[in-house]
Amino acid sequence: MSFCAAKNLFRIGQDQIKIINGGNMEKKNVTPTVKQLLCASAEKYGEETFIKFVRNDAVEERSYVRVKTDSEAVCRWLRSISKDRMHVAVVGKTNYEYITCITGVLLSGNVVVPFAPDISAKEAAELFDRADIDMVLYDSAFEQNIDEVRANCPKIKHAVDLADEHFFADIYEKYSERSEFASLSDYEADPEKCAVIIFTSGTTGIKKGVMLSMNALVGNVLYKEYINIFAERTSTLSVLPMHHIYCFSGDYLKNLCDGVQVCLNSNLSEIVTNLQRFEPNAMRVVPMIAQHLLQRIKIVASKNPDMTPAEAAKTVLGRNLNWMTSGGAYLDPILAEEFDKLGIMLRQGYGMTEVGCRISVPDRGVSIESVGRVIDICDVRIENGEIQVKTPTIMLGYYKMPEETAKMFTEDGWFKTGDIGYVTEDRQLFITGRVKNLIILSSGENVSPEAIEKKFKKLSLVSEVVVYGEKDHLVAEIYPDFEHAEQEGVKDIPAEIERNMDKINAGSKSSHFVSELRFRDEPFEKTSSGKIKRKETVVG
Repeated sequence: MSFCAAKNLFRIGQDQIKIINGGNMEKKNVTPTVKQLLCASAEKYGEETFIKFVRNDAVEERSYVRVKTDSEAVCRWLRSISKDRMHVAVVGKTNYEYITCITGVLLSGNVVVPFAPDISAKEAAELFDRADIDMVLYDSAFEQNIDEVRANCPKIKHAVDLADEHFFADIYEKYSERSEFASLSDYEADPEKCAVIIFTSGTTGIKKGVMLSMNALVGNVLYKEYINIFAERTSTLSVLPMHHIYCFSGDYLKNLCDGVQVCLNSNLSEIVTNLQRFEPNAMRVVPMIAQHLLQRIKIVASKNPDMTPAEAAKTVLGRNLNWMTSGGAYLDPILAEEFDKLGIMLRQGYGMTEVGCRISVPDRGVSIESVGRVIDICDVRIENGEIQVKTPTIMLGYYKMPEETAKMFTEDGWFKTGDIGYVTEDRQLFITGRVKNLIILSSGENVSPEAIEKKFKKLSLVSEVVVYGEKDHLVAEIYPDFEHAEQEGVKDIPAEIERNMDKINAGSKSSHFVSELRFRDEPFEKTSSGKIKRKETVVG
């Protein structure tokens, strides 16, 4: 399939999936490359708007054709600097240039290694060295760190400051298809080679560089959805950072493939403003963002008693939002139920960087307790309670960590997710805990703390909770919902929660009872995706 002969891609996508499921992954170009995706979308949607963003308080738009041509220009610029394969670190916040930058690296056959814009000089130096970074593309947030990083990373040959607002405009023009550099984009990247390295903490504390091929990146967006939630020519608001696979795969590659418009929200503090400005139909979130938006809706409702809850929701979220997909952390079903009452579907999916992104996706028919249905390019099995996956979009491994890579696979080649759960006949997947969080009692019994925590979360007075074992008994450490307690006139929060302990322990073996409650005045420390850092909490 040539670069500009890919317009049939959208018709044959499901046939490609069948080939993948048939195990014929040795055949070249079974899965289209990013280059072919760009061309196919440009041919199908042309000058229709693909990306919207705000610059200097004004909304700007970029068409499918423009995204393709600008990304190609970045590709030519990179190949004019070096035709040798480079590892390119991209450090910056999500904006239009960030997208064309990462896409240009992929088109050029180089390896893109994305990082958060607020990464420290110390961590950057360590990870850049481990990832063998040859080139750094960075924006103003990282400018103060670049000299220190370069001093500690002699492998870096090129460092380019992207802060100048005219920089990319010059690149797009100087390296356009009309320029003397036009032929530099006539290059086909090997779809089976490593295309991106994404650092993730995975199942242990040390960050590991997940190597994904082009086949993994694109193959993971070609699944057949049970109901097309993000329908063609609808719009989404992208609120998560693009250096995470969840956002890059979903808000960019998946939307590019499906013809869904992307509105960029580069700063979380502006999320409500941009929801009202762009009025999207759908949005991918983490639970922390969903909780924040619900609080904003409740504040609006309390200040405007004449409004219905649904009207208050539209004031905050815009008139068109009717679907949110959550990922990255556990979604409390109570939160989903709250949004259901507002006429907005909030359901969670499930995935991991190591499998190319998604393992299961939600639809309108799934249980509110599930993490969606297993996508048709994935096979899932349960071994000793653990969810294990086999998929053609699995990672190539952890960069320069063969022993750590080997630990993640069973002898017969299944990827070990580290999650405990079960799958139903209709492919709905349920997660009940983490293997590494299991509490092992002296009797040899295993206790899943997450299952107990879900019971506590049903209490309106409990905002956050972590259950752990200490000296062979179970402890629940709780951060109360002080605002709710004040509204309900609860003076003694510990006593009120204590009165519900029979309900919490009901149905459990006596050895699995929570026998001690501890209370805290501050929320638990969390990761960037909103997960509680259990290691910092659990003391026994």
